[in-house]
Amino acid sequence: MLSTFNVTMQFGAKPLFEQVTAKFSDGNRYGLIGANGSGKSTLMKILSGEFEQSAGDVVLQPGRRLGTLKQNQFAYEDERVLDVVMQGHVEMWRAMRERDRIYADPSATDADYMKAAELEVKFGEYGGYDAEARAGRILSDIGIAESLHERSMREVAPGLKLRVLLAQALFSKPDVLLLDEPTNNLDIHSIRWLEGVLNGYDATMVIISHDRRFLNQVCTHIADLDYQQLKVYPGGYDDFMLASLQARQRVEAANAKAQERISDLQEFVRRFSANASKARQATSRRKELQKIKLEEIRPSSRQHPYIRFEQRKKLYHSALSVRALAFRYPGANTDVLQKVSFNVRAGERIAVIGANGVGKTTLMRCLVGELKPSAGEITWAENAEPGHMPQDPQADFAEKVDLLAWMSQWTGKADDDLIVRATLGRLLFSGDEVRKSVQVLSGGEQGRMLYGKLMLTKPNVMVMDEPTNHMDMETIESLQTALELYPGTLIFVSHDREFISGLATRIIELKPDGTVEDFTGTLEEYLATHPLVV
Repeated sequence: MLSTFNVTMQFGAKPLFEQVTAKFSDGNRYGLIGANGSGKSTLMKILSGEFEQSAGDVVLQPGRRLGTLKQNQFAYEDERVLDVVMQGHVEMWRAMRERDRIYADPSATDADYMKAAELEVKFGEYGGYDAEARAGRILSDIGIAESLHERSMREVAPGLKLRVLLAQALFSKPDVLLLDEPTNNLDIHSIRWLEGVLNGYDATMVIISHDRRFLNQVCTHIADLDYQQLKVYPGGYDDFMLASLQARQRVEAANAKAQERISDLQEFVRRFSANASKARQATSRRKELQKIKLEEIRPSSRQHPYIRFEQRKKLYHSALSVRALAFRYPGANTDVLQKVSFNVRAGERIAVIGANGVGKTTLMRCLVGELKPSAGEITWAENAEPGHMPQDPQADFAEKVDLLAWMSQWTGKADDDLIVRATLGRLLFSGDEVRKSVQVLSGGEQGRMLYGKLMLTKPNVMVMDEPTNHMDMETIESLQTALELYPGTLIFVSHDREFISGLATRIIELKPDGTVEDFTGTLEEYLATHPLVV
């Protein structure tokens, strides 16, 4: 349905990717993956027509419709919800707006009214006369209450905005659907709901996501953008990991065998090329040598940072006690947190989950002292040394210093330049990069710098709010491994189910009504006892 032929995108001297040829078809769902900076979002924008490629062609099969799930969930704040959905049929929306403009123009001419009549016909052909009714049905089907249909997007809860944008993408009944990071800003239950919707919708899909479990649940194929090229593998993300590893191992084994044969032939030629009786055999070996080609193993754009966390002091019993904690922001009418109570034992790994806006980040900031509770008590163990990774780290990088100076402040010693450089190198900052300003770091780079801070300060309790935000697969996997090996206590907020599953031994869910559900066990055990409610 949607194909690319030798598509190249070049910014400056070096191409971002080149000669990408692929076919997205047959109702398959393709997970588009690759390291940060490999060009995933750029390729997606080329597929949608938003960007024009440097070379090559993108072809949508004639008569097929293309739908795109917008990434910015706050782009329509002042528009009516029904209107946002109807904008998903671009031609119908454009015809309607132009027609209405002509009718509202007191200076419109006869020619303008003739054009309006033509637009009226097109509007009807596009199904415009029952468009609002259809938009309303789609919204209701995906859990948007009818009372919100006539209201502005500003009045829609953050967790439901994605549903409206999905309704927009589905409104024109697209045959091909492009989704760039559809799970961003969604809580765990909303991600489960989205999986059900996408698995039940018959269309060819191309999906960018860093959520490994989502890719496993939804995708029938993985399209890997690496080595500046695109290669498609059947199956989900786990299938891709196995297949790509096996493919590389086969090439390496074949090259090793070929290299061994080359060495044998070279040795024979060296020993017998001057021997008249062996001259014919030596010539034959030379010809065989010329035919042997080693398959190129190109360097991957993927890089795994080396992350390891230690604790300076060990806690033996309790780490933290929270009693009847409440918090209300100045000027608000209600508490964000209401009588939250729980104890944390040393060595526990607790995942805090819940819908957007229920107070997860507020709770984290209260625990580390950034916010003062309105009521209740937070009591840390006497030897507790908490380390914090905030969801929004902008304030940590407000000062105009370079990476070396920023990281140096966490060693506790003025002459630990080698330690700081080694830490930065493990986090993929090397060479002249360490002299750039922290103010120009991307979100993912800021996150890696905060990992470095925690590596150097060695807290015995880590309070981490969405530590995988902005990270590529390789960094998420490295972080998960580091936290699995971390001997201290961990309290973290995340919407990444694979990440939670690999770490959490206890789940605390903050509910919209202010209550708290405290569950001892894994995420799988928790979700098994909590059926999905749309």
